[in-house]
Amino acid sequence: MPRMIDLIRASAVPANLVQSASRGSLAIPPQEMLEILVHLATENKVFGDQARLTLAGWDEAICRAAAVNAGTARPVLSYFSAPENFRPALFDALLANPSVPEESLAALVASLTRDIVDIALNNDRVVHSEKILSALADNPNLNGIQSATIDERLTLLRRSHAPTEVTEHTPPASSEITPIDPAPELSQEEKEADEGVAKYISAHAAEITSDAEKPFQPVGGIEGLRATDIPDPTEPMTAALEAGQHIAATTEDGAQAAAAGSAAAAKTAPSTAEPAVPVPQARGSALQRISKLDVKGRIQLAMKGSKEERALLVRDGTKIVALAVLDSPKISDSEVEKFASQKNVLEALLRAIPLKRRFMKQYNVVRNLVFNPRTPIDVSLGLMKNILVADLKNLSGNKEVSDTVRKLALRMFKQKLSADK
Repeated sequence: MPRMIDLIRASAVPANLVQSASRGSLAIPPQEMLEILVHLATENKVFGDQARLTLAGWDEAICRAAAVNAGTARPVLSYFSAPENFRPALFDALLANPSVPEESLAALVASLTRDIVDIALNNDRVVHSEKILSALADNPNLNGIQSATIDERLTLLRRSHAPTEVTEHTPPASSEITPIDPAPELSQEEKEADEGVAKYISAHAAEITSDAEKPFQPVGGIEGLRATDIPDPTEPMTAALEAGQHIAATTEDGAQAAAAGSAAAAKTAPSTAEPAVPVPQARGSALQRISKLDVKGRIQLAMKGSKEERALLVRDGTKIVALAVLDSPKISDSEVEKFASQKNVLEALLRAIPLKRRFMKQYNVVRNLVFNPRTPIDVSLGLMKNILVADLKNLSGNKEVSDTVRKLALRMFKQKLSADK
């Protein structure tokens, strides 16, 4: 007798039975049910969303048993080892399973959070695999200790394979690290910024090289930049003073010009013509400065520049530049809160925000990500458990987000409401 998964693959079962399968309601062994759900989630366009939703809440013990079992179907292991479906509780089980290929683990470790990285660095399979360690070295979430540990273990692995080449290469490596130390007169903040830029550029050298010639092309086009929430550098008093300086430059009598400037500064409601000039000039100067930079220059500006420059660069169509904004030591929680709600940014940026533990401590950041229709659906589903009841109610009626998010929001709203009662 053929298995149910074989019948579903052959489209030999009615739609209502497939719908029940997408909800996990069939009376079959749990491992086969898991295989059916993965098949529907990845291959079925009609019931795929429902299957992914069911998998997101599937029993952890069953998932763990499948993740550690070498005989588990390859599609199931591929699903759980994909970064977009990652469940931290299954990580050590996937590492212990020889049927999970190194390529899948390498793709997974490239975006792990710092606490999961510590687990990886204590695993024998990871520390003895140059491919996995190399991918882990490119993880943007590493701290200094983790980066040093990975570099040391990579050096040991490569030395064991090619002792002569590593020995000859080791002295230049140590000599290259010395110049990175900033000059003594720099402040601590500047030192950290320079170190952060150097580390980021080194970790993403391959991507920077491949994107080196890409110009600044903001998501949504240049026109949208005028309407963004870029900090306005002009205030009434500043605009009035600039008006006074302009008069001084064009009036022959300097004393008369200074008096005119003082009078303009005292006005509380300057004419519309005066403050309108500096705004496009200020923004235009930032745009002109950014448009002249290559990818490496824009990365440095993203990490060391001003709030206004970060607001522009976060919309850069080159992913490696936009992600550098999130690594800036100057970035504030309010900026990230605003970025999380923007629709004119790359999906990669919205996917990277939840990987920063500092940002996830801010409820408004989490809420904005879930309510943002551009946020990838798997990210939204993973964050919804942190949403308050009132926001779940609003989310269930939000026509901009996907049907899957709305349905889960309504279900969670009813569950939390009944639990409170």
